[in-house]
Amino acid sequence: MQGKALDILIGGEAGQGLATIGQVLAKSLVKRGYHIVVTQDYLSRVRGGHNTFRIRAGARPLEAPREGVDLLVALDQESLDLHGHLLRPGAQAVADTGLACGLAPCLNVPYAQLAPARYLNTVALGVCAQLLGLDMALIQGELAAYLGKKLTPEVTENNSAALQAAYDFAQGRRPDFAPLPPPPAAPPRLMINGNEALALGALAGGLKFLAFYPMTPATSIALTVVAHAPALGVVTEQAEDEIAAVNMALGAAYAGAPALVCTSGGGFALMCEGVSLAGMTETPLVVALAMRPGPATGLPTRTEQGDLELALHAGHGEFPRAIYAPGGVEDCFHLAGRAMLAAERHQTPVFVLTDQFLADSYRAVEPFDLAAVTPVQPGLAAVEDEAGYRRYALTDSGVSPRALPGFSRALVVADSDEHTEDGHITEDLAVRVAMQDKRLRKLSGLLEDRLPPSFTGPEAAELLLVGWGSTRGSLLEAAQELTAAGRRVATCHFSQVWPLDGQDFLARFARAGQVVMVEGNATGQLAALIRRETGFEIGRLVLRYDGLPITPEYIRRQLEG
Repeated sequence: MQGKALDILIGGEAGQGLATIGQVLAKSLVKRGYHIVVTQDYLSRVRGGHNTFRIRAGARPLEAPREGVDLLVALDQESLDLHGHLLRPGAQAVADTGLACGLAPCLNVPYAQLAPARYLNTVALGVCAQLLGLDMALIQGELAAYLGKKLTPEVTENNSAALQAAYDFAQGRRPDFAPLPPPPAAPPRLMINGNEALALGALAGGLKFLAFYPMTPATSIALTVVAHAPALGVVTEQAEDEIAAVNMALGAAYAGAPALVCTSGGGFALMCEGVSLAGMTETPLVVALAMRPGPATGLPTRTEQGDLELALHAGHGEFPRAIYAPGGVEDCFHLAGRAMLAAERHQTPVFVLTDQFLADSYRAVEPFDLAAVTPVQPGLAAVEDEAGYRRYALTDSGVSPRALPGFSRALVVADSDEHTEDGHITEDLAVRVAMQDKRLRKLSGLLEDRLPPSFTGPEAAELLLVGWGSTRGSLLEAAQELTAAGRRVATCHFSQVWPLDGQDFLARFARAGQVVMVEGNATGQLAALIRRETGFEIGRLVLRYDGLPITPEYIRRQLEG
């Protein structure tokens, strides 16, 4: 086992309940005090097709998923055939006695003798709990909490009996399998994934309206907001399509409700005209864009970082924007709150780019510091001259006084055409130039508020690994391993990819022996953006675009290849 961490892979067909096993195990491990990194890999279908739920657990903080396996829980033959080669020395496989498990060692479990067929996943959960040394009361409680009240008393009782039978069966059968070491004493942690954290961060940042059309992998952002909306006074709307969703959000924001839309690539493509409307009307708007492989439908349930350029150039015409790219679950929370504030402060669209890996990846995190998030308070501009109010007054910053309609006698006009300072349509070309210059001046404010990239490692590194968004954990672990092997390695991670200022990173880049960009796309989009903006050519790219997350092992293989 690597670094006292344990990698668990649960494999089976969609519909076999492997997510139940994974969720309950992961939650139990977090309750026990362990750190986790969860990776979910699933096909775009309701039933059938091979899925996996991977949990990396350890007593120390973990940054990234790994490729090896210490405990393989196979609910079907395909799981054994596909993942058996990943087993590390000392690993353990668990499979039904009816499967051809040629792996050693393999614990053959008589599922049919322990419980009826519908409780197969509960039996597997009980065996795992015993092998991992988890307390029965803990696992029972988490299973009951996960299943909730949606089951009949009879089914609930049968689940409990199946869990106990499997737990008892596995006791003492694999004494040579080493469970995790006891975790150190630690404060309680939350088990939360990227999408949930992003939704909570937006709520903490003052979100009052969300519109969406369901699209994997963004939907759970909306579902999390919906779950908390009644208690927090948030209005949510599942629109008939993405065009309606973005325009509803713009209407709400115009009226003073901080607004968010969440979508993925194909849905966002339909929103581009609405994004351009936000640019012209200078309406605050936050877009959570959960990336997946394209073009078109592509691989709808896999991961990629292919939409940076789409977010950067979405919408016709020229107008400023900011783009954040969270590197982890905590980042999802804090950057969502930051995005709400930035959109209001600069009266422009702001994007939060995540991806399927981070969206579905559960981590153990300490409760978020709500005091670190400044909630949006829109429409605070005092209107002294109500009769002469100018919504688009020319200012040095490009940001005009924003009054809300109905809160004073001032006329608050919004128009998709070019307009005068008071918001009325114009074709005066001199006014056009003045207005466009005004809007573009906001970029200076966005640059002042930018989040610089974070660096780790020596100032003058032999090798500098650069990445953005969800690659951060794998960059850090790959650098740690290369450093342990005797190399001078540093990392640079961008949690904000636009706007960029070369003063934040070019000096470190120049001092490095070799700069390598690590991205989850086929063309090196951030590397190209850095070259365009600064002239710095990153000489080597490590790219992945097969739908799987970037791992430390993948980075090292590419560097050695």
